[in-house]
Parts: sequence; C-alpha cells; structure tokens
Amino acid sequence: MILKFFRLVKITRVAWRYGLDDMLVSSFTSPRISGRIGRLFFWRDLSTPRAVRLRRALEDLGPIFVKFGQVLSTRGDLLPLDIALELAKLQDDVPPFDSDLAIAQITRSLGAHPRELFAHFERQPIASASIAQVHFAKLKDGTEVAVKVLRPGIKKTIDEDLALMDIAAGWIERLWADGRRLKPREVVAEFDKYLHDELDLMREAANASQLRRNFAQSTLLIVPEMYWDYCSEDVIVMQRMKGIPISQTERLIAEGVDLKALSRAGVEIFFTQVFRDGFFHADMHPGNILVSVEPETFGRYIALDFGIVGTLTDYDKDYLSQNFLAFFRRDYKRVAEAHIESGWAPKDTRVDELESAVRACCEPIFDRPLREISFAQVLLRLFQTSRRFNVEVQPQLVLLQKTLLNIEGLGRQLDPELDLWKTARPYLERWMNEQVGWRGLIEKLKAEAPRYSHIFPQLPRLVHQALSAQAEVKSDSDNMEHLLKRMLAEQQRTNLLLGIAIYFGGGLLGGILLMQILMRWYHFF
Repeated sequence: MILKFFRLVKITRVAWRYGLDDMLVSSFTSPRISGRIGRLFFWRDLSTPRAVRLRRALEDLGPIFVKFGQVLSTRGDLLPLDIALELAKLQDDVPPFDSDLAIAQITRSLGAHPRELFAHFERQPIASASIAQVHFAKLKDGTEVAVKVLRPGIKKTIDEDLALMDIAAGWIERLWADGRRLKPREVVAEFDKYLHDELDLMREAANASQLRRNFAQSTLLIVPEMYWDYCSEDVIVMQRMKGIPISQTERLIAEGVDLKALSRAGVEIFFTQVFRDGFFHADMHPGNILVSVEPETFGRYIALDFGIVGTLTDYDKDYLSQNFLAFFRRDYKRVAEAHIESGWAPKDTRVDELESAVRACCEPIFDRPLREISFAQVLLRLFQTSRRFNVEVQPQLVLLQKTLLNIEGLGRQLDPELDLWKTARPYLERWMNEQVGWRGLIEKLKAEAPRYSHIFPQLPRLVHQALSAQAEVKSDSDNMEHLLKRMLAEQQRTNLLLGIAIYFGGGLLGGILLMQILMRWYHFF
C-alpha cells in the first residue's frame, strides 16, 4: 500500500510538471477559465506543444507508461492527430536489471544454472527493454544464441501500474467532456491484454516460429530460429542474429547497403505479411530491426522481438485491398461502399454522405506531391472522420495502422523520397489479380486439394447414399400424399352422411351411421 501511495505521488508530480492537468482543465472548462487557472501557476513553462509534453511525461514515468503510450498512439480513431503522431515516437529503451537476477531466473525456469546449460554465457546483457533483456551465449555444440529473460517481478509491477491507470481512466471518463467517447477504460483494458500477451515468452517464440516459416524462402527477411528445448514462459533461447541496427544509416552506407532498395524492401515485406499471410509483425520500430551485412544474406532485414503480432482473415484482406486500391484511384464512393458492406458503418448510412466525408479528408492530401503524402496520416484522418458515422475501428486494423506508422517512418528515414503509394500500388494490384483471376483459382484449388483427395474416393458411395435418401423421401412423400387424399375423401363422405342423418332426424339411423363411420375410421388407422 505504501509503495502504491509513493507511485501515485510520483505520477501526480510528473503530470503536474508537464501540465497534463492543464490539458484536462482546458477540455472541460471555457478557455477564459482555463486561462485564469493557468495564470495562477505562472512559473510553469507550458509553451511546449501539448503532445510533446505528454510524450515526455510518459517517458519520465517509466517503461510501462512508455508502452502504454505506444499502444495509445495506435488509437487514431480516438485521439487528436497531433497526440497520436507524437506518441508514435516513443521508444522502449530502459536500463538493464542485475545479471544475478537474470541467472536466477534462467535457473528457476530451465531447471539448471547457465554454466550447465551453455558452453558460454555472457553476464552483461546486450539489450534491455521494459519486459525483458537479452544475453548472448553458446550452446554446448558451439551454436551462438541469444537468451531472452523476463524481468523478475515485472508481472506485479505491471498489475500495480495498470490498477493506477484504471483509476485515472475512471477519473478522465467522469471529468473530461470527451472522456466517454475516448473510452479510456477500454483503452487500458486493451493495453492490459497486450502486456500480458508479451509476458508469456512461449507465445513470442511461437510467433517467431510462424513468421520464420512464412519467410523460409524469402530473400528479404530473416527470422531467428527458436531452440524449443531451452524455452519456457520466462526464458527463450533463439538463434543469434548479427547485423547493423537499421537506425544507424551511416554505418549501413559505409557497408555498401542501398538504402533506397532497403526502404522498398521494407514496404514489400509489410504488404507480403498482411496480404499473403494475414500474419504480421506488429512492433516493427527501428529498435526491433537489424540489417544483415553477412555475404550470403547481405542487405536483408532481420526481425527481432515477436511479442506482438497481428492477424487478418481473408475477409479483412479483401476489404483492405479494395480500400487501398480505391484510395490510390481516388474512388471515394467505393471506399464508402466498402465500409458499409463490411458492416463497419451502420447499414442505414448514406453512401453519398460518407463518400463526401472521405473526399473532404483525402482530397487536400492528394493535391500534394505523392512523395509527400503520409499513408499512415491518411488512415489516422479517416479513423477520426469515422466517428461521425459511428464506424467501429476493428482491433486488428488498429495494430495494422500502428505497424504502418512504423514502416512508413522507417522507410522515410532510409529514403526521404520514398513514395509509399507508388511502391505499394503494383504489389496490391498484382495481389488482387491473383485473387480474382485464373492464378487465384488455381491457388485455391491447390489449397483445397488435400480435402478433395479425401472426398473423391468416397464420391460414388456418397452419391448413392444421397440418391437413396432422396428416393426414400420421395416415396415417403408419395405415401403421405396418398394418405392425405384418402383422409380428405373419407372426411367429405362422412360430412355427407352426417348431413343426411341430421336432415332426416333419424336417431337410430344416425346412430347406426355413426357407428359405421367410427368403425371405418378404426379400420383406416
């Protein structure tokens, strides 16, 4: 309880220093009132833009809040544009924890001390982040590996900070005029899910294994191999990757790497993951990417850190490709129709109104040279425009937008002249042609071939069963029709006899006829 209190005091102090309270006050009071309140605390310098102040505050609060800011930056449908773009700059870089703690964690998780598991283990970590840190080692057979170790006690720290975030979210929801629309508690719950997914390193290892399999024949991307005998929820061991951090462009140029080709390759890798595989690395900031300078793999991307991945269904991929191509062609009506057809916009939404809103969002951007257009900013603007039409941004697309921000920023860092639209369009058009043309049909038949090979030998028996069942149904139907006709005829005859009996009023005759009718019914059944 005492620790929580001091943590809350620190959060309050940092928020005060960067004027986060001013951001809240100005949202639910008039500018005149907020201005007066600001003058009371004249010694604070709040001239720095609000988005920058928020980013710096999160950095001062520590790694968990940095991660929260990263997740928050993906909610372009909820946040003002300036804040979403600024929070996307957050980098997860924290001091390492004590090596003795790392060794104790490995011993506890894998059941043996590192000196027994490895031929060599480097005590000094090579990299450190909020969730885990990495040590280099060698297996007994000489294989060079990287050992990723979860921070001891991180789960408790995360739960405590999340509890404080949830309290703060509740206050924002009640006090801020825009609080309910921003759904702060839902955002915290989403962050909770992401963080706890990252805390299971076995999940990360499985993600890496899938991505490595998807790019096994690729000449663009390398994914490290996982050594499953040394993997647990708290420790994973993978192939050691050697390369230059992609942010170190001067070193890359000195090694002879073509930065323009590298930027185009990054775009192709992204779209391949999204549209071919529907499985993409969703945390591709510069800290998670190396570039190989080894002769046999020169110039290839090396992916690291697979704690967060995104997945897309065939329906999602089809929807996205149609939207992207419609944007390229400035076909705003098709964009509006796709939103309504997908169910993301209510069915009663007027196409012309949504089309007009999308046009107003995109047309000013298209009047600029293509190389100056930010694809990610277009998506952010569209997400914000969607509020008016009650469009619900899907979680898988939130991750996609976050990744696209990373890729575009990285590509422009490598090649300021990168035209993401021009680079992506041929790939998307080719993909669409493969989906709807003869090649797409052949690929679908290949994918279904194992199922067909199981069904084809059974076809004669299945056809015979179907025909027999149909014949039985037809026979039953004929019998039922015959019975109904007999019952109708008998009913008509009965009605006639009853009418005669009643007409003549013959009690005895009526009784005899009634007995006869009853006997006939009995015989009938």
